[in-house]
Amino acid sequence: MDMAGRKSPGVLVLHILSLLCATSLCLPTPKILDYDVDGGRDLDIFDINEEAGLNLVEGDIVLDKRQTRNSIIGDEYRWPTMIPYYMEDDLEINAKGVILKAFEQYRLKSCIDFKPWSGEANYISIFKGSGCFSSVGNRHVGKQRLSIGTNCDRIATIEHEFLHALGFWHEQSRADRDDYVKIMWDRISEGKEHNFNTYDDTTSSSLGVPYDYGSMMHYSKNAFRNGTEPTIVTKIPAFSDVIGQRMEFSDSDLLKLHRLYNCTQGSTFLDSCDFERENICGMVQGQGDKADWVRVAKAAGGPDTDYSNLGKCTGSGYFMHFSTGTANTGDTALLESRLLYPIRGYQCLQFFYYNSAGASDTLKIYVREYDKANPNGKLRFIKTIDGSPQELWQLHHVSLDTKTKFRVVFEGTKVGSGSSAGGLSLDDINLSETTCPEFIWRVKNFSHVMDNTPANTAIYSPPFTSKEGYTFQMKLYPNGTEGYPGELSAYANLVAREGDTGQKWPCPWKQMTMMLMDQNPHIQKRMSNQRSVTTDPNMKASGSDQFFWDDPRKVGVEVTDVDGSKYFRGPGYGTAVYLTHLRAKSRDFIKGGDAIFLLTMEGCVCFCCAATPFWHILSIIYSLHYTW
Repeated sequence: MDMAGRKSPGVLVLHILSLLCATSLCLPTPKILDYDVDGGRDLDIFDINEEAGLNLVEGDIVLDKRQTRNSIIGDEYRWPTMIPYYMEDDLEINAKGVILKAFEQYRLKSCIDFKPWSGEANYISIFKGSGCFSSVGNRHVGKQRLSIGTNCDRIATIEHEFLHALGFWHEQSRADRDDYVKIMWDRISEGKEHNFNTYDDTTSSSLGVPYDYGSMMHYSKNAFRNGTEPTIVTKIPAFSDVIGQRMEFSDSDLLKLHRLYNCTQGSTFLDSCDFERENICGMVQGQGDKADWVRVAKAAGGPDTDYSNLGKCTGSGYFMHFSTGTANTGDTALLESRLLYPIRGYQCLQFFYYNSAGASDTLKIYVREYDKANPNGKLRFIKTIDGSPQELWQLHHVSLDTKTKFRVVFEGTKVGSGSSAGGLSLDDINLSETTCPEFIWRVKNFSHVMDNTPANTAIYSPPFTSKEGYTFQMKLYPNGTEGYPGELSAYANLVAREGDTGQKWPCPWKQMTMMLMDQNPHIQKRMSNQRSVTTDPNMKASGSDQFFWDDPRKVGVEVTDVDGSKYFRGPGYGTAVYLTHLRAKSRDFIKGGDAIFLLTMEGCVCFCCAATPFWHILSIIYSLHYTW
């Protein structure tokens, strides 16, 4: 108040606003802005380390006192295939979850496995340093440190650093490097030239694998540049924008890993079949059925092509088909996998399914389990694949829990008495001892969507509800957020509906993963692109006292779904630089015109723990669960 007792203009405004709020006319709470975990920048490992002031060998390699620029030629530098690790308390919660996801990819695609350290003489200690870096090979120093610092919590970054620890240098440091790329020395930042040295074949082995432009161990074309021009020019121009990928292991990365560690198969991989060979991967027709699954390239009533090749290759492109149009009512056809031997006791069955059968015809999934009491196997029902006929190959996941020798059984049944032009078809079957993704979001005509959606315009997945009762959705900008044309920008948003109960707010430590699936027929050859984000209940919105992950009914905006229902969507948390259009149009990210996103929301892998030694106990439990 002023000296005359009158209210100042500022106080008067606040008084008026309070009166408006009391009569339900208060303006809505200001919208909380989306949060970009990358700060809008697509930083490579070497950019992160350079900004942190690190001057490491080749940008992210630590040399110990005994190690010159030698390779790991020699068995003494190899780790055992079961590598002990310890996660230090200072690691970010999201990084811990992504590290465990990276371990799962090693298990799926190689014989390398990881176990929590329990006193072994040598182990890898993962900590939050000032960047992303590792030593090369097993240095026999006891506690060998590997840093996953801020902005290093991408799965490919973690896999990259662990490949160093396993014994690998960067691809462009090979002795034959100059046959494939040209180093533009005058474009390299002063003092960084040493990062482009090569090793001769007496100190570094390429293990007989050809030079790989697509390796996740290759520098990008702009590594350590001092201007705007590339420092690495590929001698085959088509590979200029291929080098430096940070999505997943390439085939050559895995081949070298397998050769160095004498791997014969992935420790959690069980089977894959695209039916290209006449032996149909050792699958057999079931016992006691009245019809058969037939290997065909085209089926009456559809589909006209398989899913593996989509008719692109003459003389190939097969799938398995049960014709319900020619079957009698009540006929069944059983297609059984070869014998499989589980270790973990849980599996994920993934396959593509085309249904052109009658509306009541069914596909059911069984397992035939063998034990002493059932030496000939006993059928156990798992799931009926629901859904009406569609002119579309559909992706399905089925969780299994077999602990004894078994076969997977696909049972097709002609149920209806009416005529059917088509039948049931299967392709690209994969089985691994991993957990299944929870949700599938298929975006049709995705190339068209990318090319024709205005910048800063989002599309949304349906809301998905996790096992713990929290609902979320993926927000995708097909042509990038403002200022990021030619990018896919991706964010995770929490969702709530009026009447939702049972959730704790702010949402505590839930990790959401958004994966653009590489639709290669073989699961071990996929180079999918994924990002994970974790809800921190203590995080405040920028410039606000509101909690970022609070109830969307409080901090979000009300939206109307396509079916007319209403819900509240909280702010988005993700990245403007999820993936470039160029990479999205490579490989099999888009197949048959469509893109498939696999989404999960799980209780944080540390199960809401804080950064305390308790995390180590829980990581042991997690590892045992995923190993045995």
